[in-house]
Amino acid sequence: MKEVTLEAKLDSIPVLTDIVEEELAQADCPPKAMIQLSVAIDEIFSNIASYAYADKERAGTQERAAGAEPAWGFATVRIELLNEPRGIDLTFIDRGIPFDPLKREDPDISAPLGERQIGGLGIFMVKKTMSSMKYEYSDGRNILTIRKLF
Repeated sequence: MKEVTLEAKLDSIPVLTDIVEEELAQADCPPKAMIQLSVAIDEIFSNIASYAYADKERAGTQERAAGAEPAWGFATVRIELLNEPRGIDLTFIDRGIPFDPLKREDPDISAPLGERQIGGLGIFMVKKTMSSMKYEYSDGRNILTIRKLF
């Protein structure tokens, strides 16, 4: 298992994607699954970066000053390759505003574009392309795990 902690900002997405793709390449992940995982990383991490922390200017400042692990303004991603069955678990952990993306109602993709509600399509795509997803809020942390079998 590999674990990486990054600032919860959009600039961190390519860094995270590169790290995960390196692990997937070693696991001989099929290209289609790799693309689906890259989209999932982009969608989930961009939601954390955009919505989890309301006050990004002071995020993590007190923790860094005290020499402790920063709690606010960061996200940790655990990367766990699976052997039987072959696949990967990605667990996104943040201390932002509690939010369960799995409780959000799926968008009506059959409705005309002008009648569709804004938002929710990214998580919908992730739910449709991953083998499973689970969410929990524990100890002040959002914990979202996606699993992709390949």
